[in-house]
Amino acid sequence: MSEGDTRTVTLGLVADPGPSATLARRVAPSVEKALARLDHRVRWKVEVRAEPLTLDPDGRLPVAERARTLDPGRDWDFVVCLTDLPRHEGRRTVLAEAAIGARAAMISLPALGFAPLRGRLRATITDLVTLVLDPAEATGARQGPPRGRRFRPIRREPVPGSDQDVRLVLTGWRGHTRLLLGMVRDNRPWRLVPSLSKAIAAASAAAAFGIFYPTIWAMADALSPPRLAMISMVAVTAMVSWLIVHNGLWERPHEGLRRARAGLFNLASVLTLYLGVGCMYAVLFTFTLVAATAVISGEYLETMLRHPVTLADYATLSWLSSSLGTIAGALGSSLETEEAIHRAAYSKRERQRRAQRRRREDHPGTGATLE
Repeated sequence: MSEGDTRTVTLGLVADPGPSATLARRVAPSVEKALARLDHRVRWKVEVRAEPLTLDPDGRLPVAERARTLDPGRDWDFVVCLTDLPRHEGRRTVLAEAAIGARAAMISLPALGFAPLRGRLRATITDLVTLVLDPAEATGARQGPPRGRRFRPIRREPVPGSDQDVRLVLTGWRGHTRLLLGMVRDNRPWRLVPSLSKAIAAASAAAAFGIFYPTIWAMADALSPPRLAMISMVAVTAMVSWLIVHNGLWERPHEGLRRARAGLFNLASVLTLYLGVGCMYAVLFTFTLVAATAVISGEYLETMLRHPVTLADYATLSWLSSSLGTIAGALGSSLETEEAIHRAAYSKRERQRRAQRRRREDHPGTGATLE
């Protein structure tokens, strides 16, 4: 190829339908630009395909084998699979794996953390393509992060005797924190709000109690902001605890799931539920504040509280009423189906992992772990 010639290289991004595929489509244009900077004589084309990534009986995604399945005609020069399944190797968290010979790689999206998601995904894809193009660098880079890598918790390791020749792992407390935040992001806690319709109805009814009863007005007026904040935290914690216990969301260590890993999954569940219930609390507070200002006249509230009234007084009343309503909402959440709660609180891969765990517990020796 002469100095002025260019050639086109195609990269296929394969992701599960849904948020993973949406992310792949959004990052594809910037990946093309980033890869173009590697060699000005190469024009990169990134194609995105939404396709379920089935796991093998051991709950893994064999990179080389899946590449041949996804691209049997080898129309792509590289294949990168995106999965939202957290991956572990011993005590380390796997960010990505690359099969040099097959020109294929897999990226675990939760290991990218919370944000900036697109930038980290683009950089990781670029690193993997660089490793495949330069195998000598891959096999000699056991120490330190990938070339040009800005995210220090990442280290690169060769994998002797495996078609997954290179592995990027997260190290240290920063790596574990990044994985935890990525798992919470992947669960998308804000989805919990529409799934708690019955709980919100119960919470709204209980919060309305505070709007119409002067005793609640006087109590809210007498409470300090720190005490109101403590009551809010108790109310949210009560609802989170009820959701965990009533819907069996707490995992216990078992064969195939070590104590540290079970703790990581449980912590991700707790943070997801706190954020989801927190969103519900904010919706309930807004509803209560609007209702309070519409129903209670300022003159009447001044008469009952015996001092001038401002919007802060309405907010204080709504604050306490929302906390009382949240506690009632915890009981109302019992009317939601367990399937609906699981669907709202967990990503598709996490639901598959938990379902497979339950099958393994019901039928010992017949299932394989997804961890």
